[in-house]
Amino acid sequence: MRDALPAPSLSPIPRPVRADTLSTQSTGLARTGRILRFLMRYRGTGVFTGLDLRSSAQIAGEVDVSDQRPEQFVKDLEALGPTFIKLGQALSTRTDLVPPPYLAALTRMQSQVTPVEFDAIRTQVECALERPIEEIFAWFDPAPLGSASLAQVHRARLLDGRPVAVKVQRPGVAEEVKQDLSVLDSIATGVDHTTGLGQRVRFSDWVHEFRKALVGELDYTLEAANLERFSEHLAAYPDLLIPRPVWPLTRTRVLVMDLVNGDPLDANVLSRMRPDSLERLCESLLRGYLDQMFVHGEIHADPHPGNLLLTDDGRLAVIDLGMVVHVPPRQRTRLLKLMFSAVEGRGDDAADEVIALGTRLETFDEERYLRESGQLIARYAAHAGLKDHSEGRLMLDLTRIGAMCGLRTPPELSLLGRTLLHLEGVCRLLAPQLNVQKVIESHMPSMITAQIKRSLSMPALAVEAIDLQALVQDAPRKLSSALSLLAENRLQVRITGLQESRLMENLQKIANRIAAGVVVAALILASAMLLRGSGPGTANRYEWLALVLFLVATALGLALVVSALLRDRKAKPREERGPRT
Repeated sequence: MRDALPAPSLSPIPRPVRADTLSTQSTGLARTGRILRFLMRYRGTGVFTGLDLRSSAQIAGEVDVSDQRPEQFVKDLEALGPTFIKLGQALSTRTDLVPPPYLAALTRMQSQVTPVEFDAIRTQVECALERPIEEIFAWFDPAPLGSASLAQVHRARLLDGRPVAVKVQRPGVAEEVKQDLSVLDSIATGVDHTTGLGQRVRFSDWVHEFRKALVGELDYTLEAANLERFSEHLAAYPDLLIPRPVWPLTRTRVLVMDLVNGDPLDANVLSRMRPDSLERLCESLLRGYLDQMFVHGEIHADPHPGNLLLTDDGRLAVIDLGMVVHVPPRQRTRLLKLMFSAVEGRGDDAADEVIALGTRLETFDEERYLRESGQLIARYAAHAGLKDHSEGRLMLDLTRIGAMCGLRTPPELSLLGRTLLHLEGVCRLLAPQLNVQKVIESHMPSMITAQIKRSLSMPALAVEAIDLQALVQDAPRKLSSALSLLAENRLQVRITGLQESRLMENLQKIANRIAAGVVVAALILASAMLLRGSGPGTANRYEWLALVLFLVATALGLALVVSALLRDRKAKPREERGPRT
C-alpha cells in the first residue's frame, strides 16, 4: 500500500461507462484435463514425486543455472491461475518433495497479475456491503495500489475523512479455487491409494492442509481478526505497525483497514535511514515474530519484503496477514525446544523433538536420521556467525532429512522454516551486518519465560486442577475394582481386533472367492465331461449345455480376476506418532 500516487482529491467517484461481461469459467472436465496434462508434463522432474532416497547428495544442492525447466515450471504454474500460484508458494516449503533447482525458482515466484477493471471491483464492493459505493466512501481510487492473484487493493477515504485501504477479492476467484481444489483432492486421493509414494507422503493430507489455508485466506474476516490480534500482541514493539481493520465495513470478500503511507523495501528507501536504525527495526521484527510464533502460537508464513513497508515515520508495517497458521500449545513447546536445541548445537535433543513432532513410517531408519541430523546441526553450530548461516534453512533441511529416512514431519515445521527464511531475507536487505542467530539466542530466555507464565496462568492451572481432581476421585474406585477382579480370579484380557467388522468382512470375502473358484472349476469340469459323454461318430445332445456351462464359468472367472485387481489393496503401512517409547 505504497503512497506513490498523487494526493487524492474529493472528486466524484467514477461511474461505470459500460457493463463488461466476466469471462466464463472453463468446464470442470476441461479444467481437470489441463491440470492432469500439467502434472504429467513434470512427472519426470522429481517435483511431486519426492526425493531419490538412495541419493547421498548434500542437503543444499547446487542449482544448475543452464536448466530452464524450473523457470518454465513456475510459468506454467502461474498460467494455471491463482490456486496454482498459491500451490507454488506452498511447495516452496516442501524440501522433501521438490528438488533444489525448482525450490529456487519457486521462491522467485510472483503473484502480481493484471488488475481487474474498476467496474468489476465496484460491483464486488457494492454487493458485499449492500450499498452504493458513494454512500460508504467519499473518494475511491479506481487505480489499484497492488494487484495479486486473489485480490487487489485500492485507496479510499471514508465519509468522515479517514484514509483507508480496501482489499477486494477478484470476482470469480473463489469459485475457481474451489473447483481446482476438488480436482487436486481427487488426484491426491487416487495417488495415495494406488502408489507407495502416496502412502509415504500422504498427498491427500497435504492437499487438505493446503485447502484449509487457502479457503481461510479467501475469508477476509479471518484476516481482519489476524490484524487485530497481531496489533495487540506486537504492541510491545513500537517499531512495528499493523493496520487496524474497519470492522463495520469488512466482509468475507472485502476488507477495509487503515491506510499505511510508506514505501517498499528497496535501496532508494533504505539509503535515507541510518544503519543502526535499520538494525533496530530488524531486531524488533525478529523478536516480535518469535513471540508471535512461540508464545502466542501463530505463524505468519509470508513476512517477505513484498509484504512490508517502511513508513514515513520510520517504522516497519506488515500489510498482508492472510496466511496465518495456529499452533497448539503442546506442539508450540516442542518447536521451541527444537529451536533451543539447534541454537545450542545439541543434535540428539533436536532430533528427538523432530521425531516426537512427526509420524514414523514403516520404513523409518532411526539410526540414519539421528546420524544425519546430528551432523547437520553440528555443522550449523560450527558455522555460527557466517554470512550464509540460516536457522530457516536448518528447519527445512531437518524436514528433508526426515523424508529421506522415512519420517513425515508436520507442516508447521516447514512453515516455521519458511517464516524464518523470509525474516532472514528482510534482515539481509535492511541490515546485512546483523547477526540473526545472536538475536534469536538472546531472545530465547524471554520466550521460555513467557511460555512458563502462560502455563502458570489461572486458566491453565484451573484445567490442571480439574484433571487432578478427577484423578484423585476416580483412582480409589478403579484400584478397588481391579483388586476385586484379581482376587476373585475374574480379571480378563479381551482382544477386540478379531471382532472388527473390517476383519470379518475380509474373511467373508475370502470364503466367497474360494467358493466361487470351486464353482467355476466344477462348471468347467462338468462342461468337459458333457462334451465327452457320447461316443465317436454320434451326435452329442448335451453340446449346447456344455457350451452354456463353459460360458458361465468363464464369466465368473473373469469377474473374480477383475475384482481381485480392482479391489484388493495392500495393507496400510504402519505409522507411529508421538515420542518414542
